[in-house]
Amino acid sequence: MKQIANSLLKSYAELKGSIPEPRFQLDKNEISELIDTFRNLLFPGYFGNYGIEDLLSKARNLLSKYTATTEEFLAKLPQIRASIATDVDAAYDGDPASVSKEEIIISYPGLYAITVYRLAHELHLLKVQMLPRIMTEHAHSITGIDIHPGAEIGNCFFIDHGTGIVIGETTIIGEHVKIYQGVTLGALSTRGGKSLRGKKRHPTVEDNVTIYSGASVFGGETVIGKGAVLGSSVFVTKSVPAGTKFLN
Repeated sequence: MKQIANSLLKSYAELKGSIPEPRFQLDKNEISELIDTFRNLLFPGYFGNYGIEDLLSKARNLLSKYTATTEEFLAKLPQIRASIATDVDAAYDGDPASVSKEEIIISYPGLYAITVYRLAHELHLLKVQMLPRIMTEHAHSITGIDIHPGAEIGNCFFIDHGTGIVIGETTIIGEHVKIYQGVTLGALSTRGGKSLRGKKRHPTVEDNVTIYSGASVFGGETVIGKGAVLGSSVFVTKSVPAGTKFLN
């Protein structure tokens, strides 16, 4: 065992540049607890009966470990809640199988992923490091829906079913957009590596667009015009005019 320990210590020194020491200790259970606390604040009474002041105090204590902008973020919760309310409406109006808004809030994985994204996106805008990405990856592990916190997504966003959806960092999505399982909004190529950082690499999806299952849309210059419909399994690398049905 001593020989193994010495070999590991040698590895720590040799690979220090490739595997840096952590800037903070990540507690996955704590991240899950933080998300659950915010969901209790956003949907009071749905996941337990807790006092709002107790929940805010808990959220403040958990979040303050990761950012100095805790109070500024907490002040955004009413705004975040208003956006999520439009997403609930979109799911209820867009899914004939939905029985009630309560069912959507409690059980729809798409709404869970969107909720976590909207929280993480505001943290991203506040320049909080790592935590937003960890939050959306937590939602990804639970729902199979991968939304980068840097994406810009308008109100009334509906994800139906959802498993396998990928929405890249520089994606821009308008309002009243509906996407189904297996959709990818991605970059054409990442061979440029870090030289592409900060550049628009992912598509723009304008208002009232529907994208059916398995469709792939790539490229920062690709724009899916207002009211367009993309059919299942299409592969899109060029802009689609407004009102167009792109089915194959």
